Amino acid sequence: MRNLALSLMLAASIAAAAPASSQSAAPPLDLAWKVPEVIAFIGLKKGDKVADIVGGRLTASLAQAVGPSGKVYAVETAEVVKIHPEVLGMMNSVAAQSPNVVVSDDPVATALPPGLDAVIIRQNYHDLYNKFMGPADVPAFNKAVFAALKPGGVYVVLDHAAAAGSGISATDTLHRIDPARAKADVLAAGFKLDAESSILANQSDDRTKKVFDPAVRGHTDQFLYRFKKPK
Repeated sequence: MRNLALSLMLAASIAAAAPASSQSAAPPLDLAWKVPEVIAFIGLKKGDKVADIVGGRLTASLAQAVGPSGKVYAVETAEVVKIHPEVLGMMNSVAAQSPNVVVSDDPVATALPPGLDAVIIRQNYHDLYNKFMGPADVPAFNKAVFAALKPGGVYVVLDHAAAAGSGISATDTLHRIDPARAKADVLAAGFKLDAESSILANQSDDRTKKVFDPAVRGHTDQFLYRFKKPK
């Protein structure tokens, strides 16, 4: 991740969370993000509790989807905050506009709140394998997600796709991960694949460029999986 990328991502969330009267000068959300479609894919309902791992572009929309009776845990992780301290203030601004958002900066290995209806990690699953995250113990992380979810709860993984068969070799260089590797990781934690979507797929992206390359930035080929914890 880069400083500019995170700053733009979180600034957009703040704009989305702000009251309508304050948005007159704010640019609209980039339609390429397909936020409404992603929120619909998650399948949230009013009153749900959801953890947004490395909160950002989706946080305000998640808060709106679950309503005042729901809760969104925006988990920035201490590892992210260490190298991008500004994200905490930005996300606290989102929480100030959406009282149902709870911001935390605990280490990535910290247990998630129990009784969750959903967990989403957007464009940051690959980062779990990278040095600045520890790297994280990915099997333990996925098992922690499993433990935090209610039976029937969902775990949604959205990330930049790397070349088929590349595994985790491009997580630090291109900021991508092989979709098959991400799927295998999550299934190994006890989840069942519930659905997948191609709404963010882009066949013109050959998956060989860094996601920050101007040729593909904002339009990378992305995979979107929804896993379910068995009842």
